[in-house]
Amino acid sequence: MTALAHERPETMSEFTAIGSENGLDLDEVVWQAWKAMELPEGYRAEIIEGAIEVSPTGRLSHARTVNRLRNALVRHLGEGEYSAYQDANVIFRRKGWIPDLFVAPEDLEPYADEDGLGVDAAAVRLVAEVVSPGRRNEDRDRVRKRREYARAGIPVYVIVDDHDAQGTVTVLTEPRPDKGDWLGVLRVPYGTDTEIPKGPAMGFVIGEAITGPKRA
Repeated sequence: MTALAHERPETMSEFTAIGSENGLDLDEVVWQAWKAMELPEGYRAEIIEGAIEVSPTGRLSHARTVNRLRNALVRHLGEGEYSAYQDANVIFRRKGWIPDLFVAPEDLEPYADEDGLGVDAAAVRLVAEVVSPGRRNEDRDRVRKRREYARAGIPVYVIVDDHDAQGTVTVLTEPRPDKGDWLGVLRVPYGTDTEIPKGPAMGFVIGEAITGPKRA
């Protein structure tokens, strides 16, 4: 495994060839490639549905919304056993995601993955994404990550979406890992208070203080 990181093949096909020679399956090859990546500042890489996706960090408006959401969640969670996190890897079966925000135990040490790269998805009680502009970014949060977070059995997925109609908040609950989808779907326009119905963040309200006012 260490040799893969040190040899640093230039393309995915080279990683695949090396993986085949060493008897690795494709998920393991992608995992090793992801661990070996060195990105320029301002970019991040995730493994989504078996592929590595590289994306830039969000714009200023994106950062403002994420920070408002996190600050409000921190106040809501108080001094309990759960905290709100940013810029950390969530690991699930050789996949690695970097949600804009997630809620997990204050003490993450027991839930660290075997490589120490992030927290096991089983410990995550809520994930949230603030959608960035562009078809690829929108599809990632609305479609591909929606499926991935459901497959991981994360109980609540919140999507704050400036680019859906005049702005919407979607709260997904009751994941169906076998279907890669959710039974509970609540989608409301900006300007409508949305309450988290379960988990450590139960009762937390997403409203105009986080999203901005209702749009014409």
